[in-house]
Amino acid sequence: MKSYKELTVYQKAYELSLRVYKTTEKFPAEEKFGLISQMRRAAVSIPCNIAEGYRRRSRKEYIQFLHIALGSCSELETLISLSKDLKIIADGNYYDLQLLQEEVSKMLYKLINSLAKD
Repeated sequence: MKSYKELTVYQKAYELSLRVYKTTEKFPAEEKFGLISQMRRAAVSIPCNIAEGYRRRSRKEYIQFLHIALGSCSELETLISLSKDLKIIADGNYYDLQLLQEEVSKMLYKLINSLAKD
């Protein structure tokens, strides 16, 4: 594989980031420095850490960056749920984001386990 961009998990994480940005555009203005900012940072952190880890010199470092991406994914899961419970996000958007976030999380687990075995 020549680039991290070929990784399905990266592609899905990037898509998740785009969806989070588009969804949070509709959030109340008073959440600009709260949920909007936190959700966007967590979402962007996922593909960024996948990309940065891929370019590292060792497998151990790569796995560490994937763990950071996984942590951001878990953070985002909490923020998505909080947005739903506060009725800031519509149910349809919640389920779409939640499913994609869950898919990315599972893919990260599998990639981490695969790399740790070799």
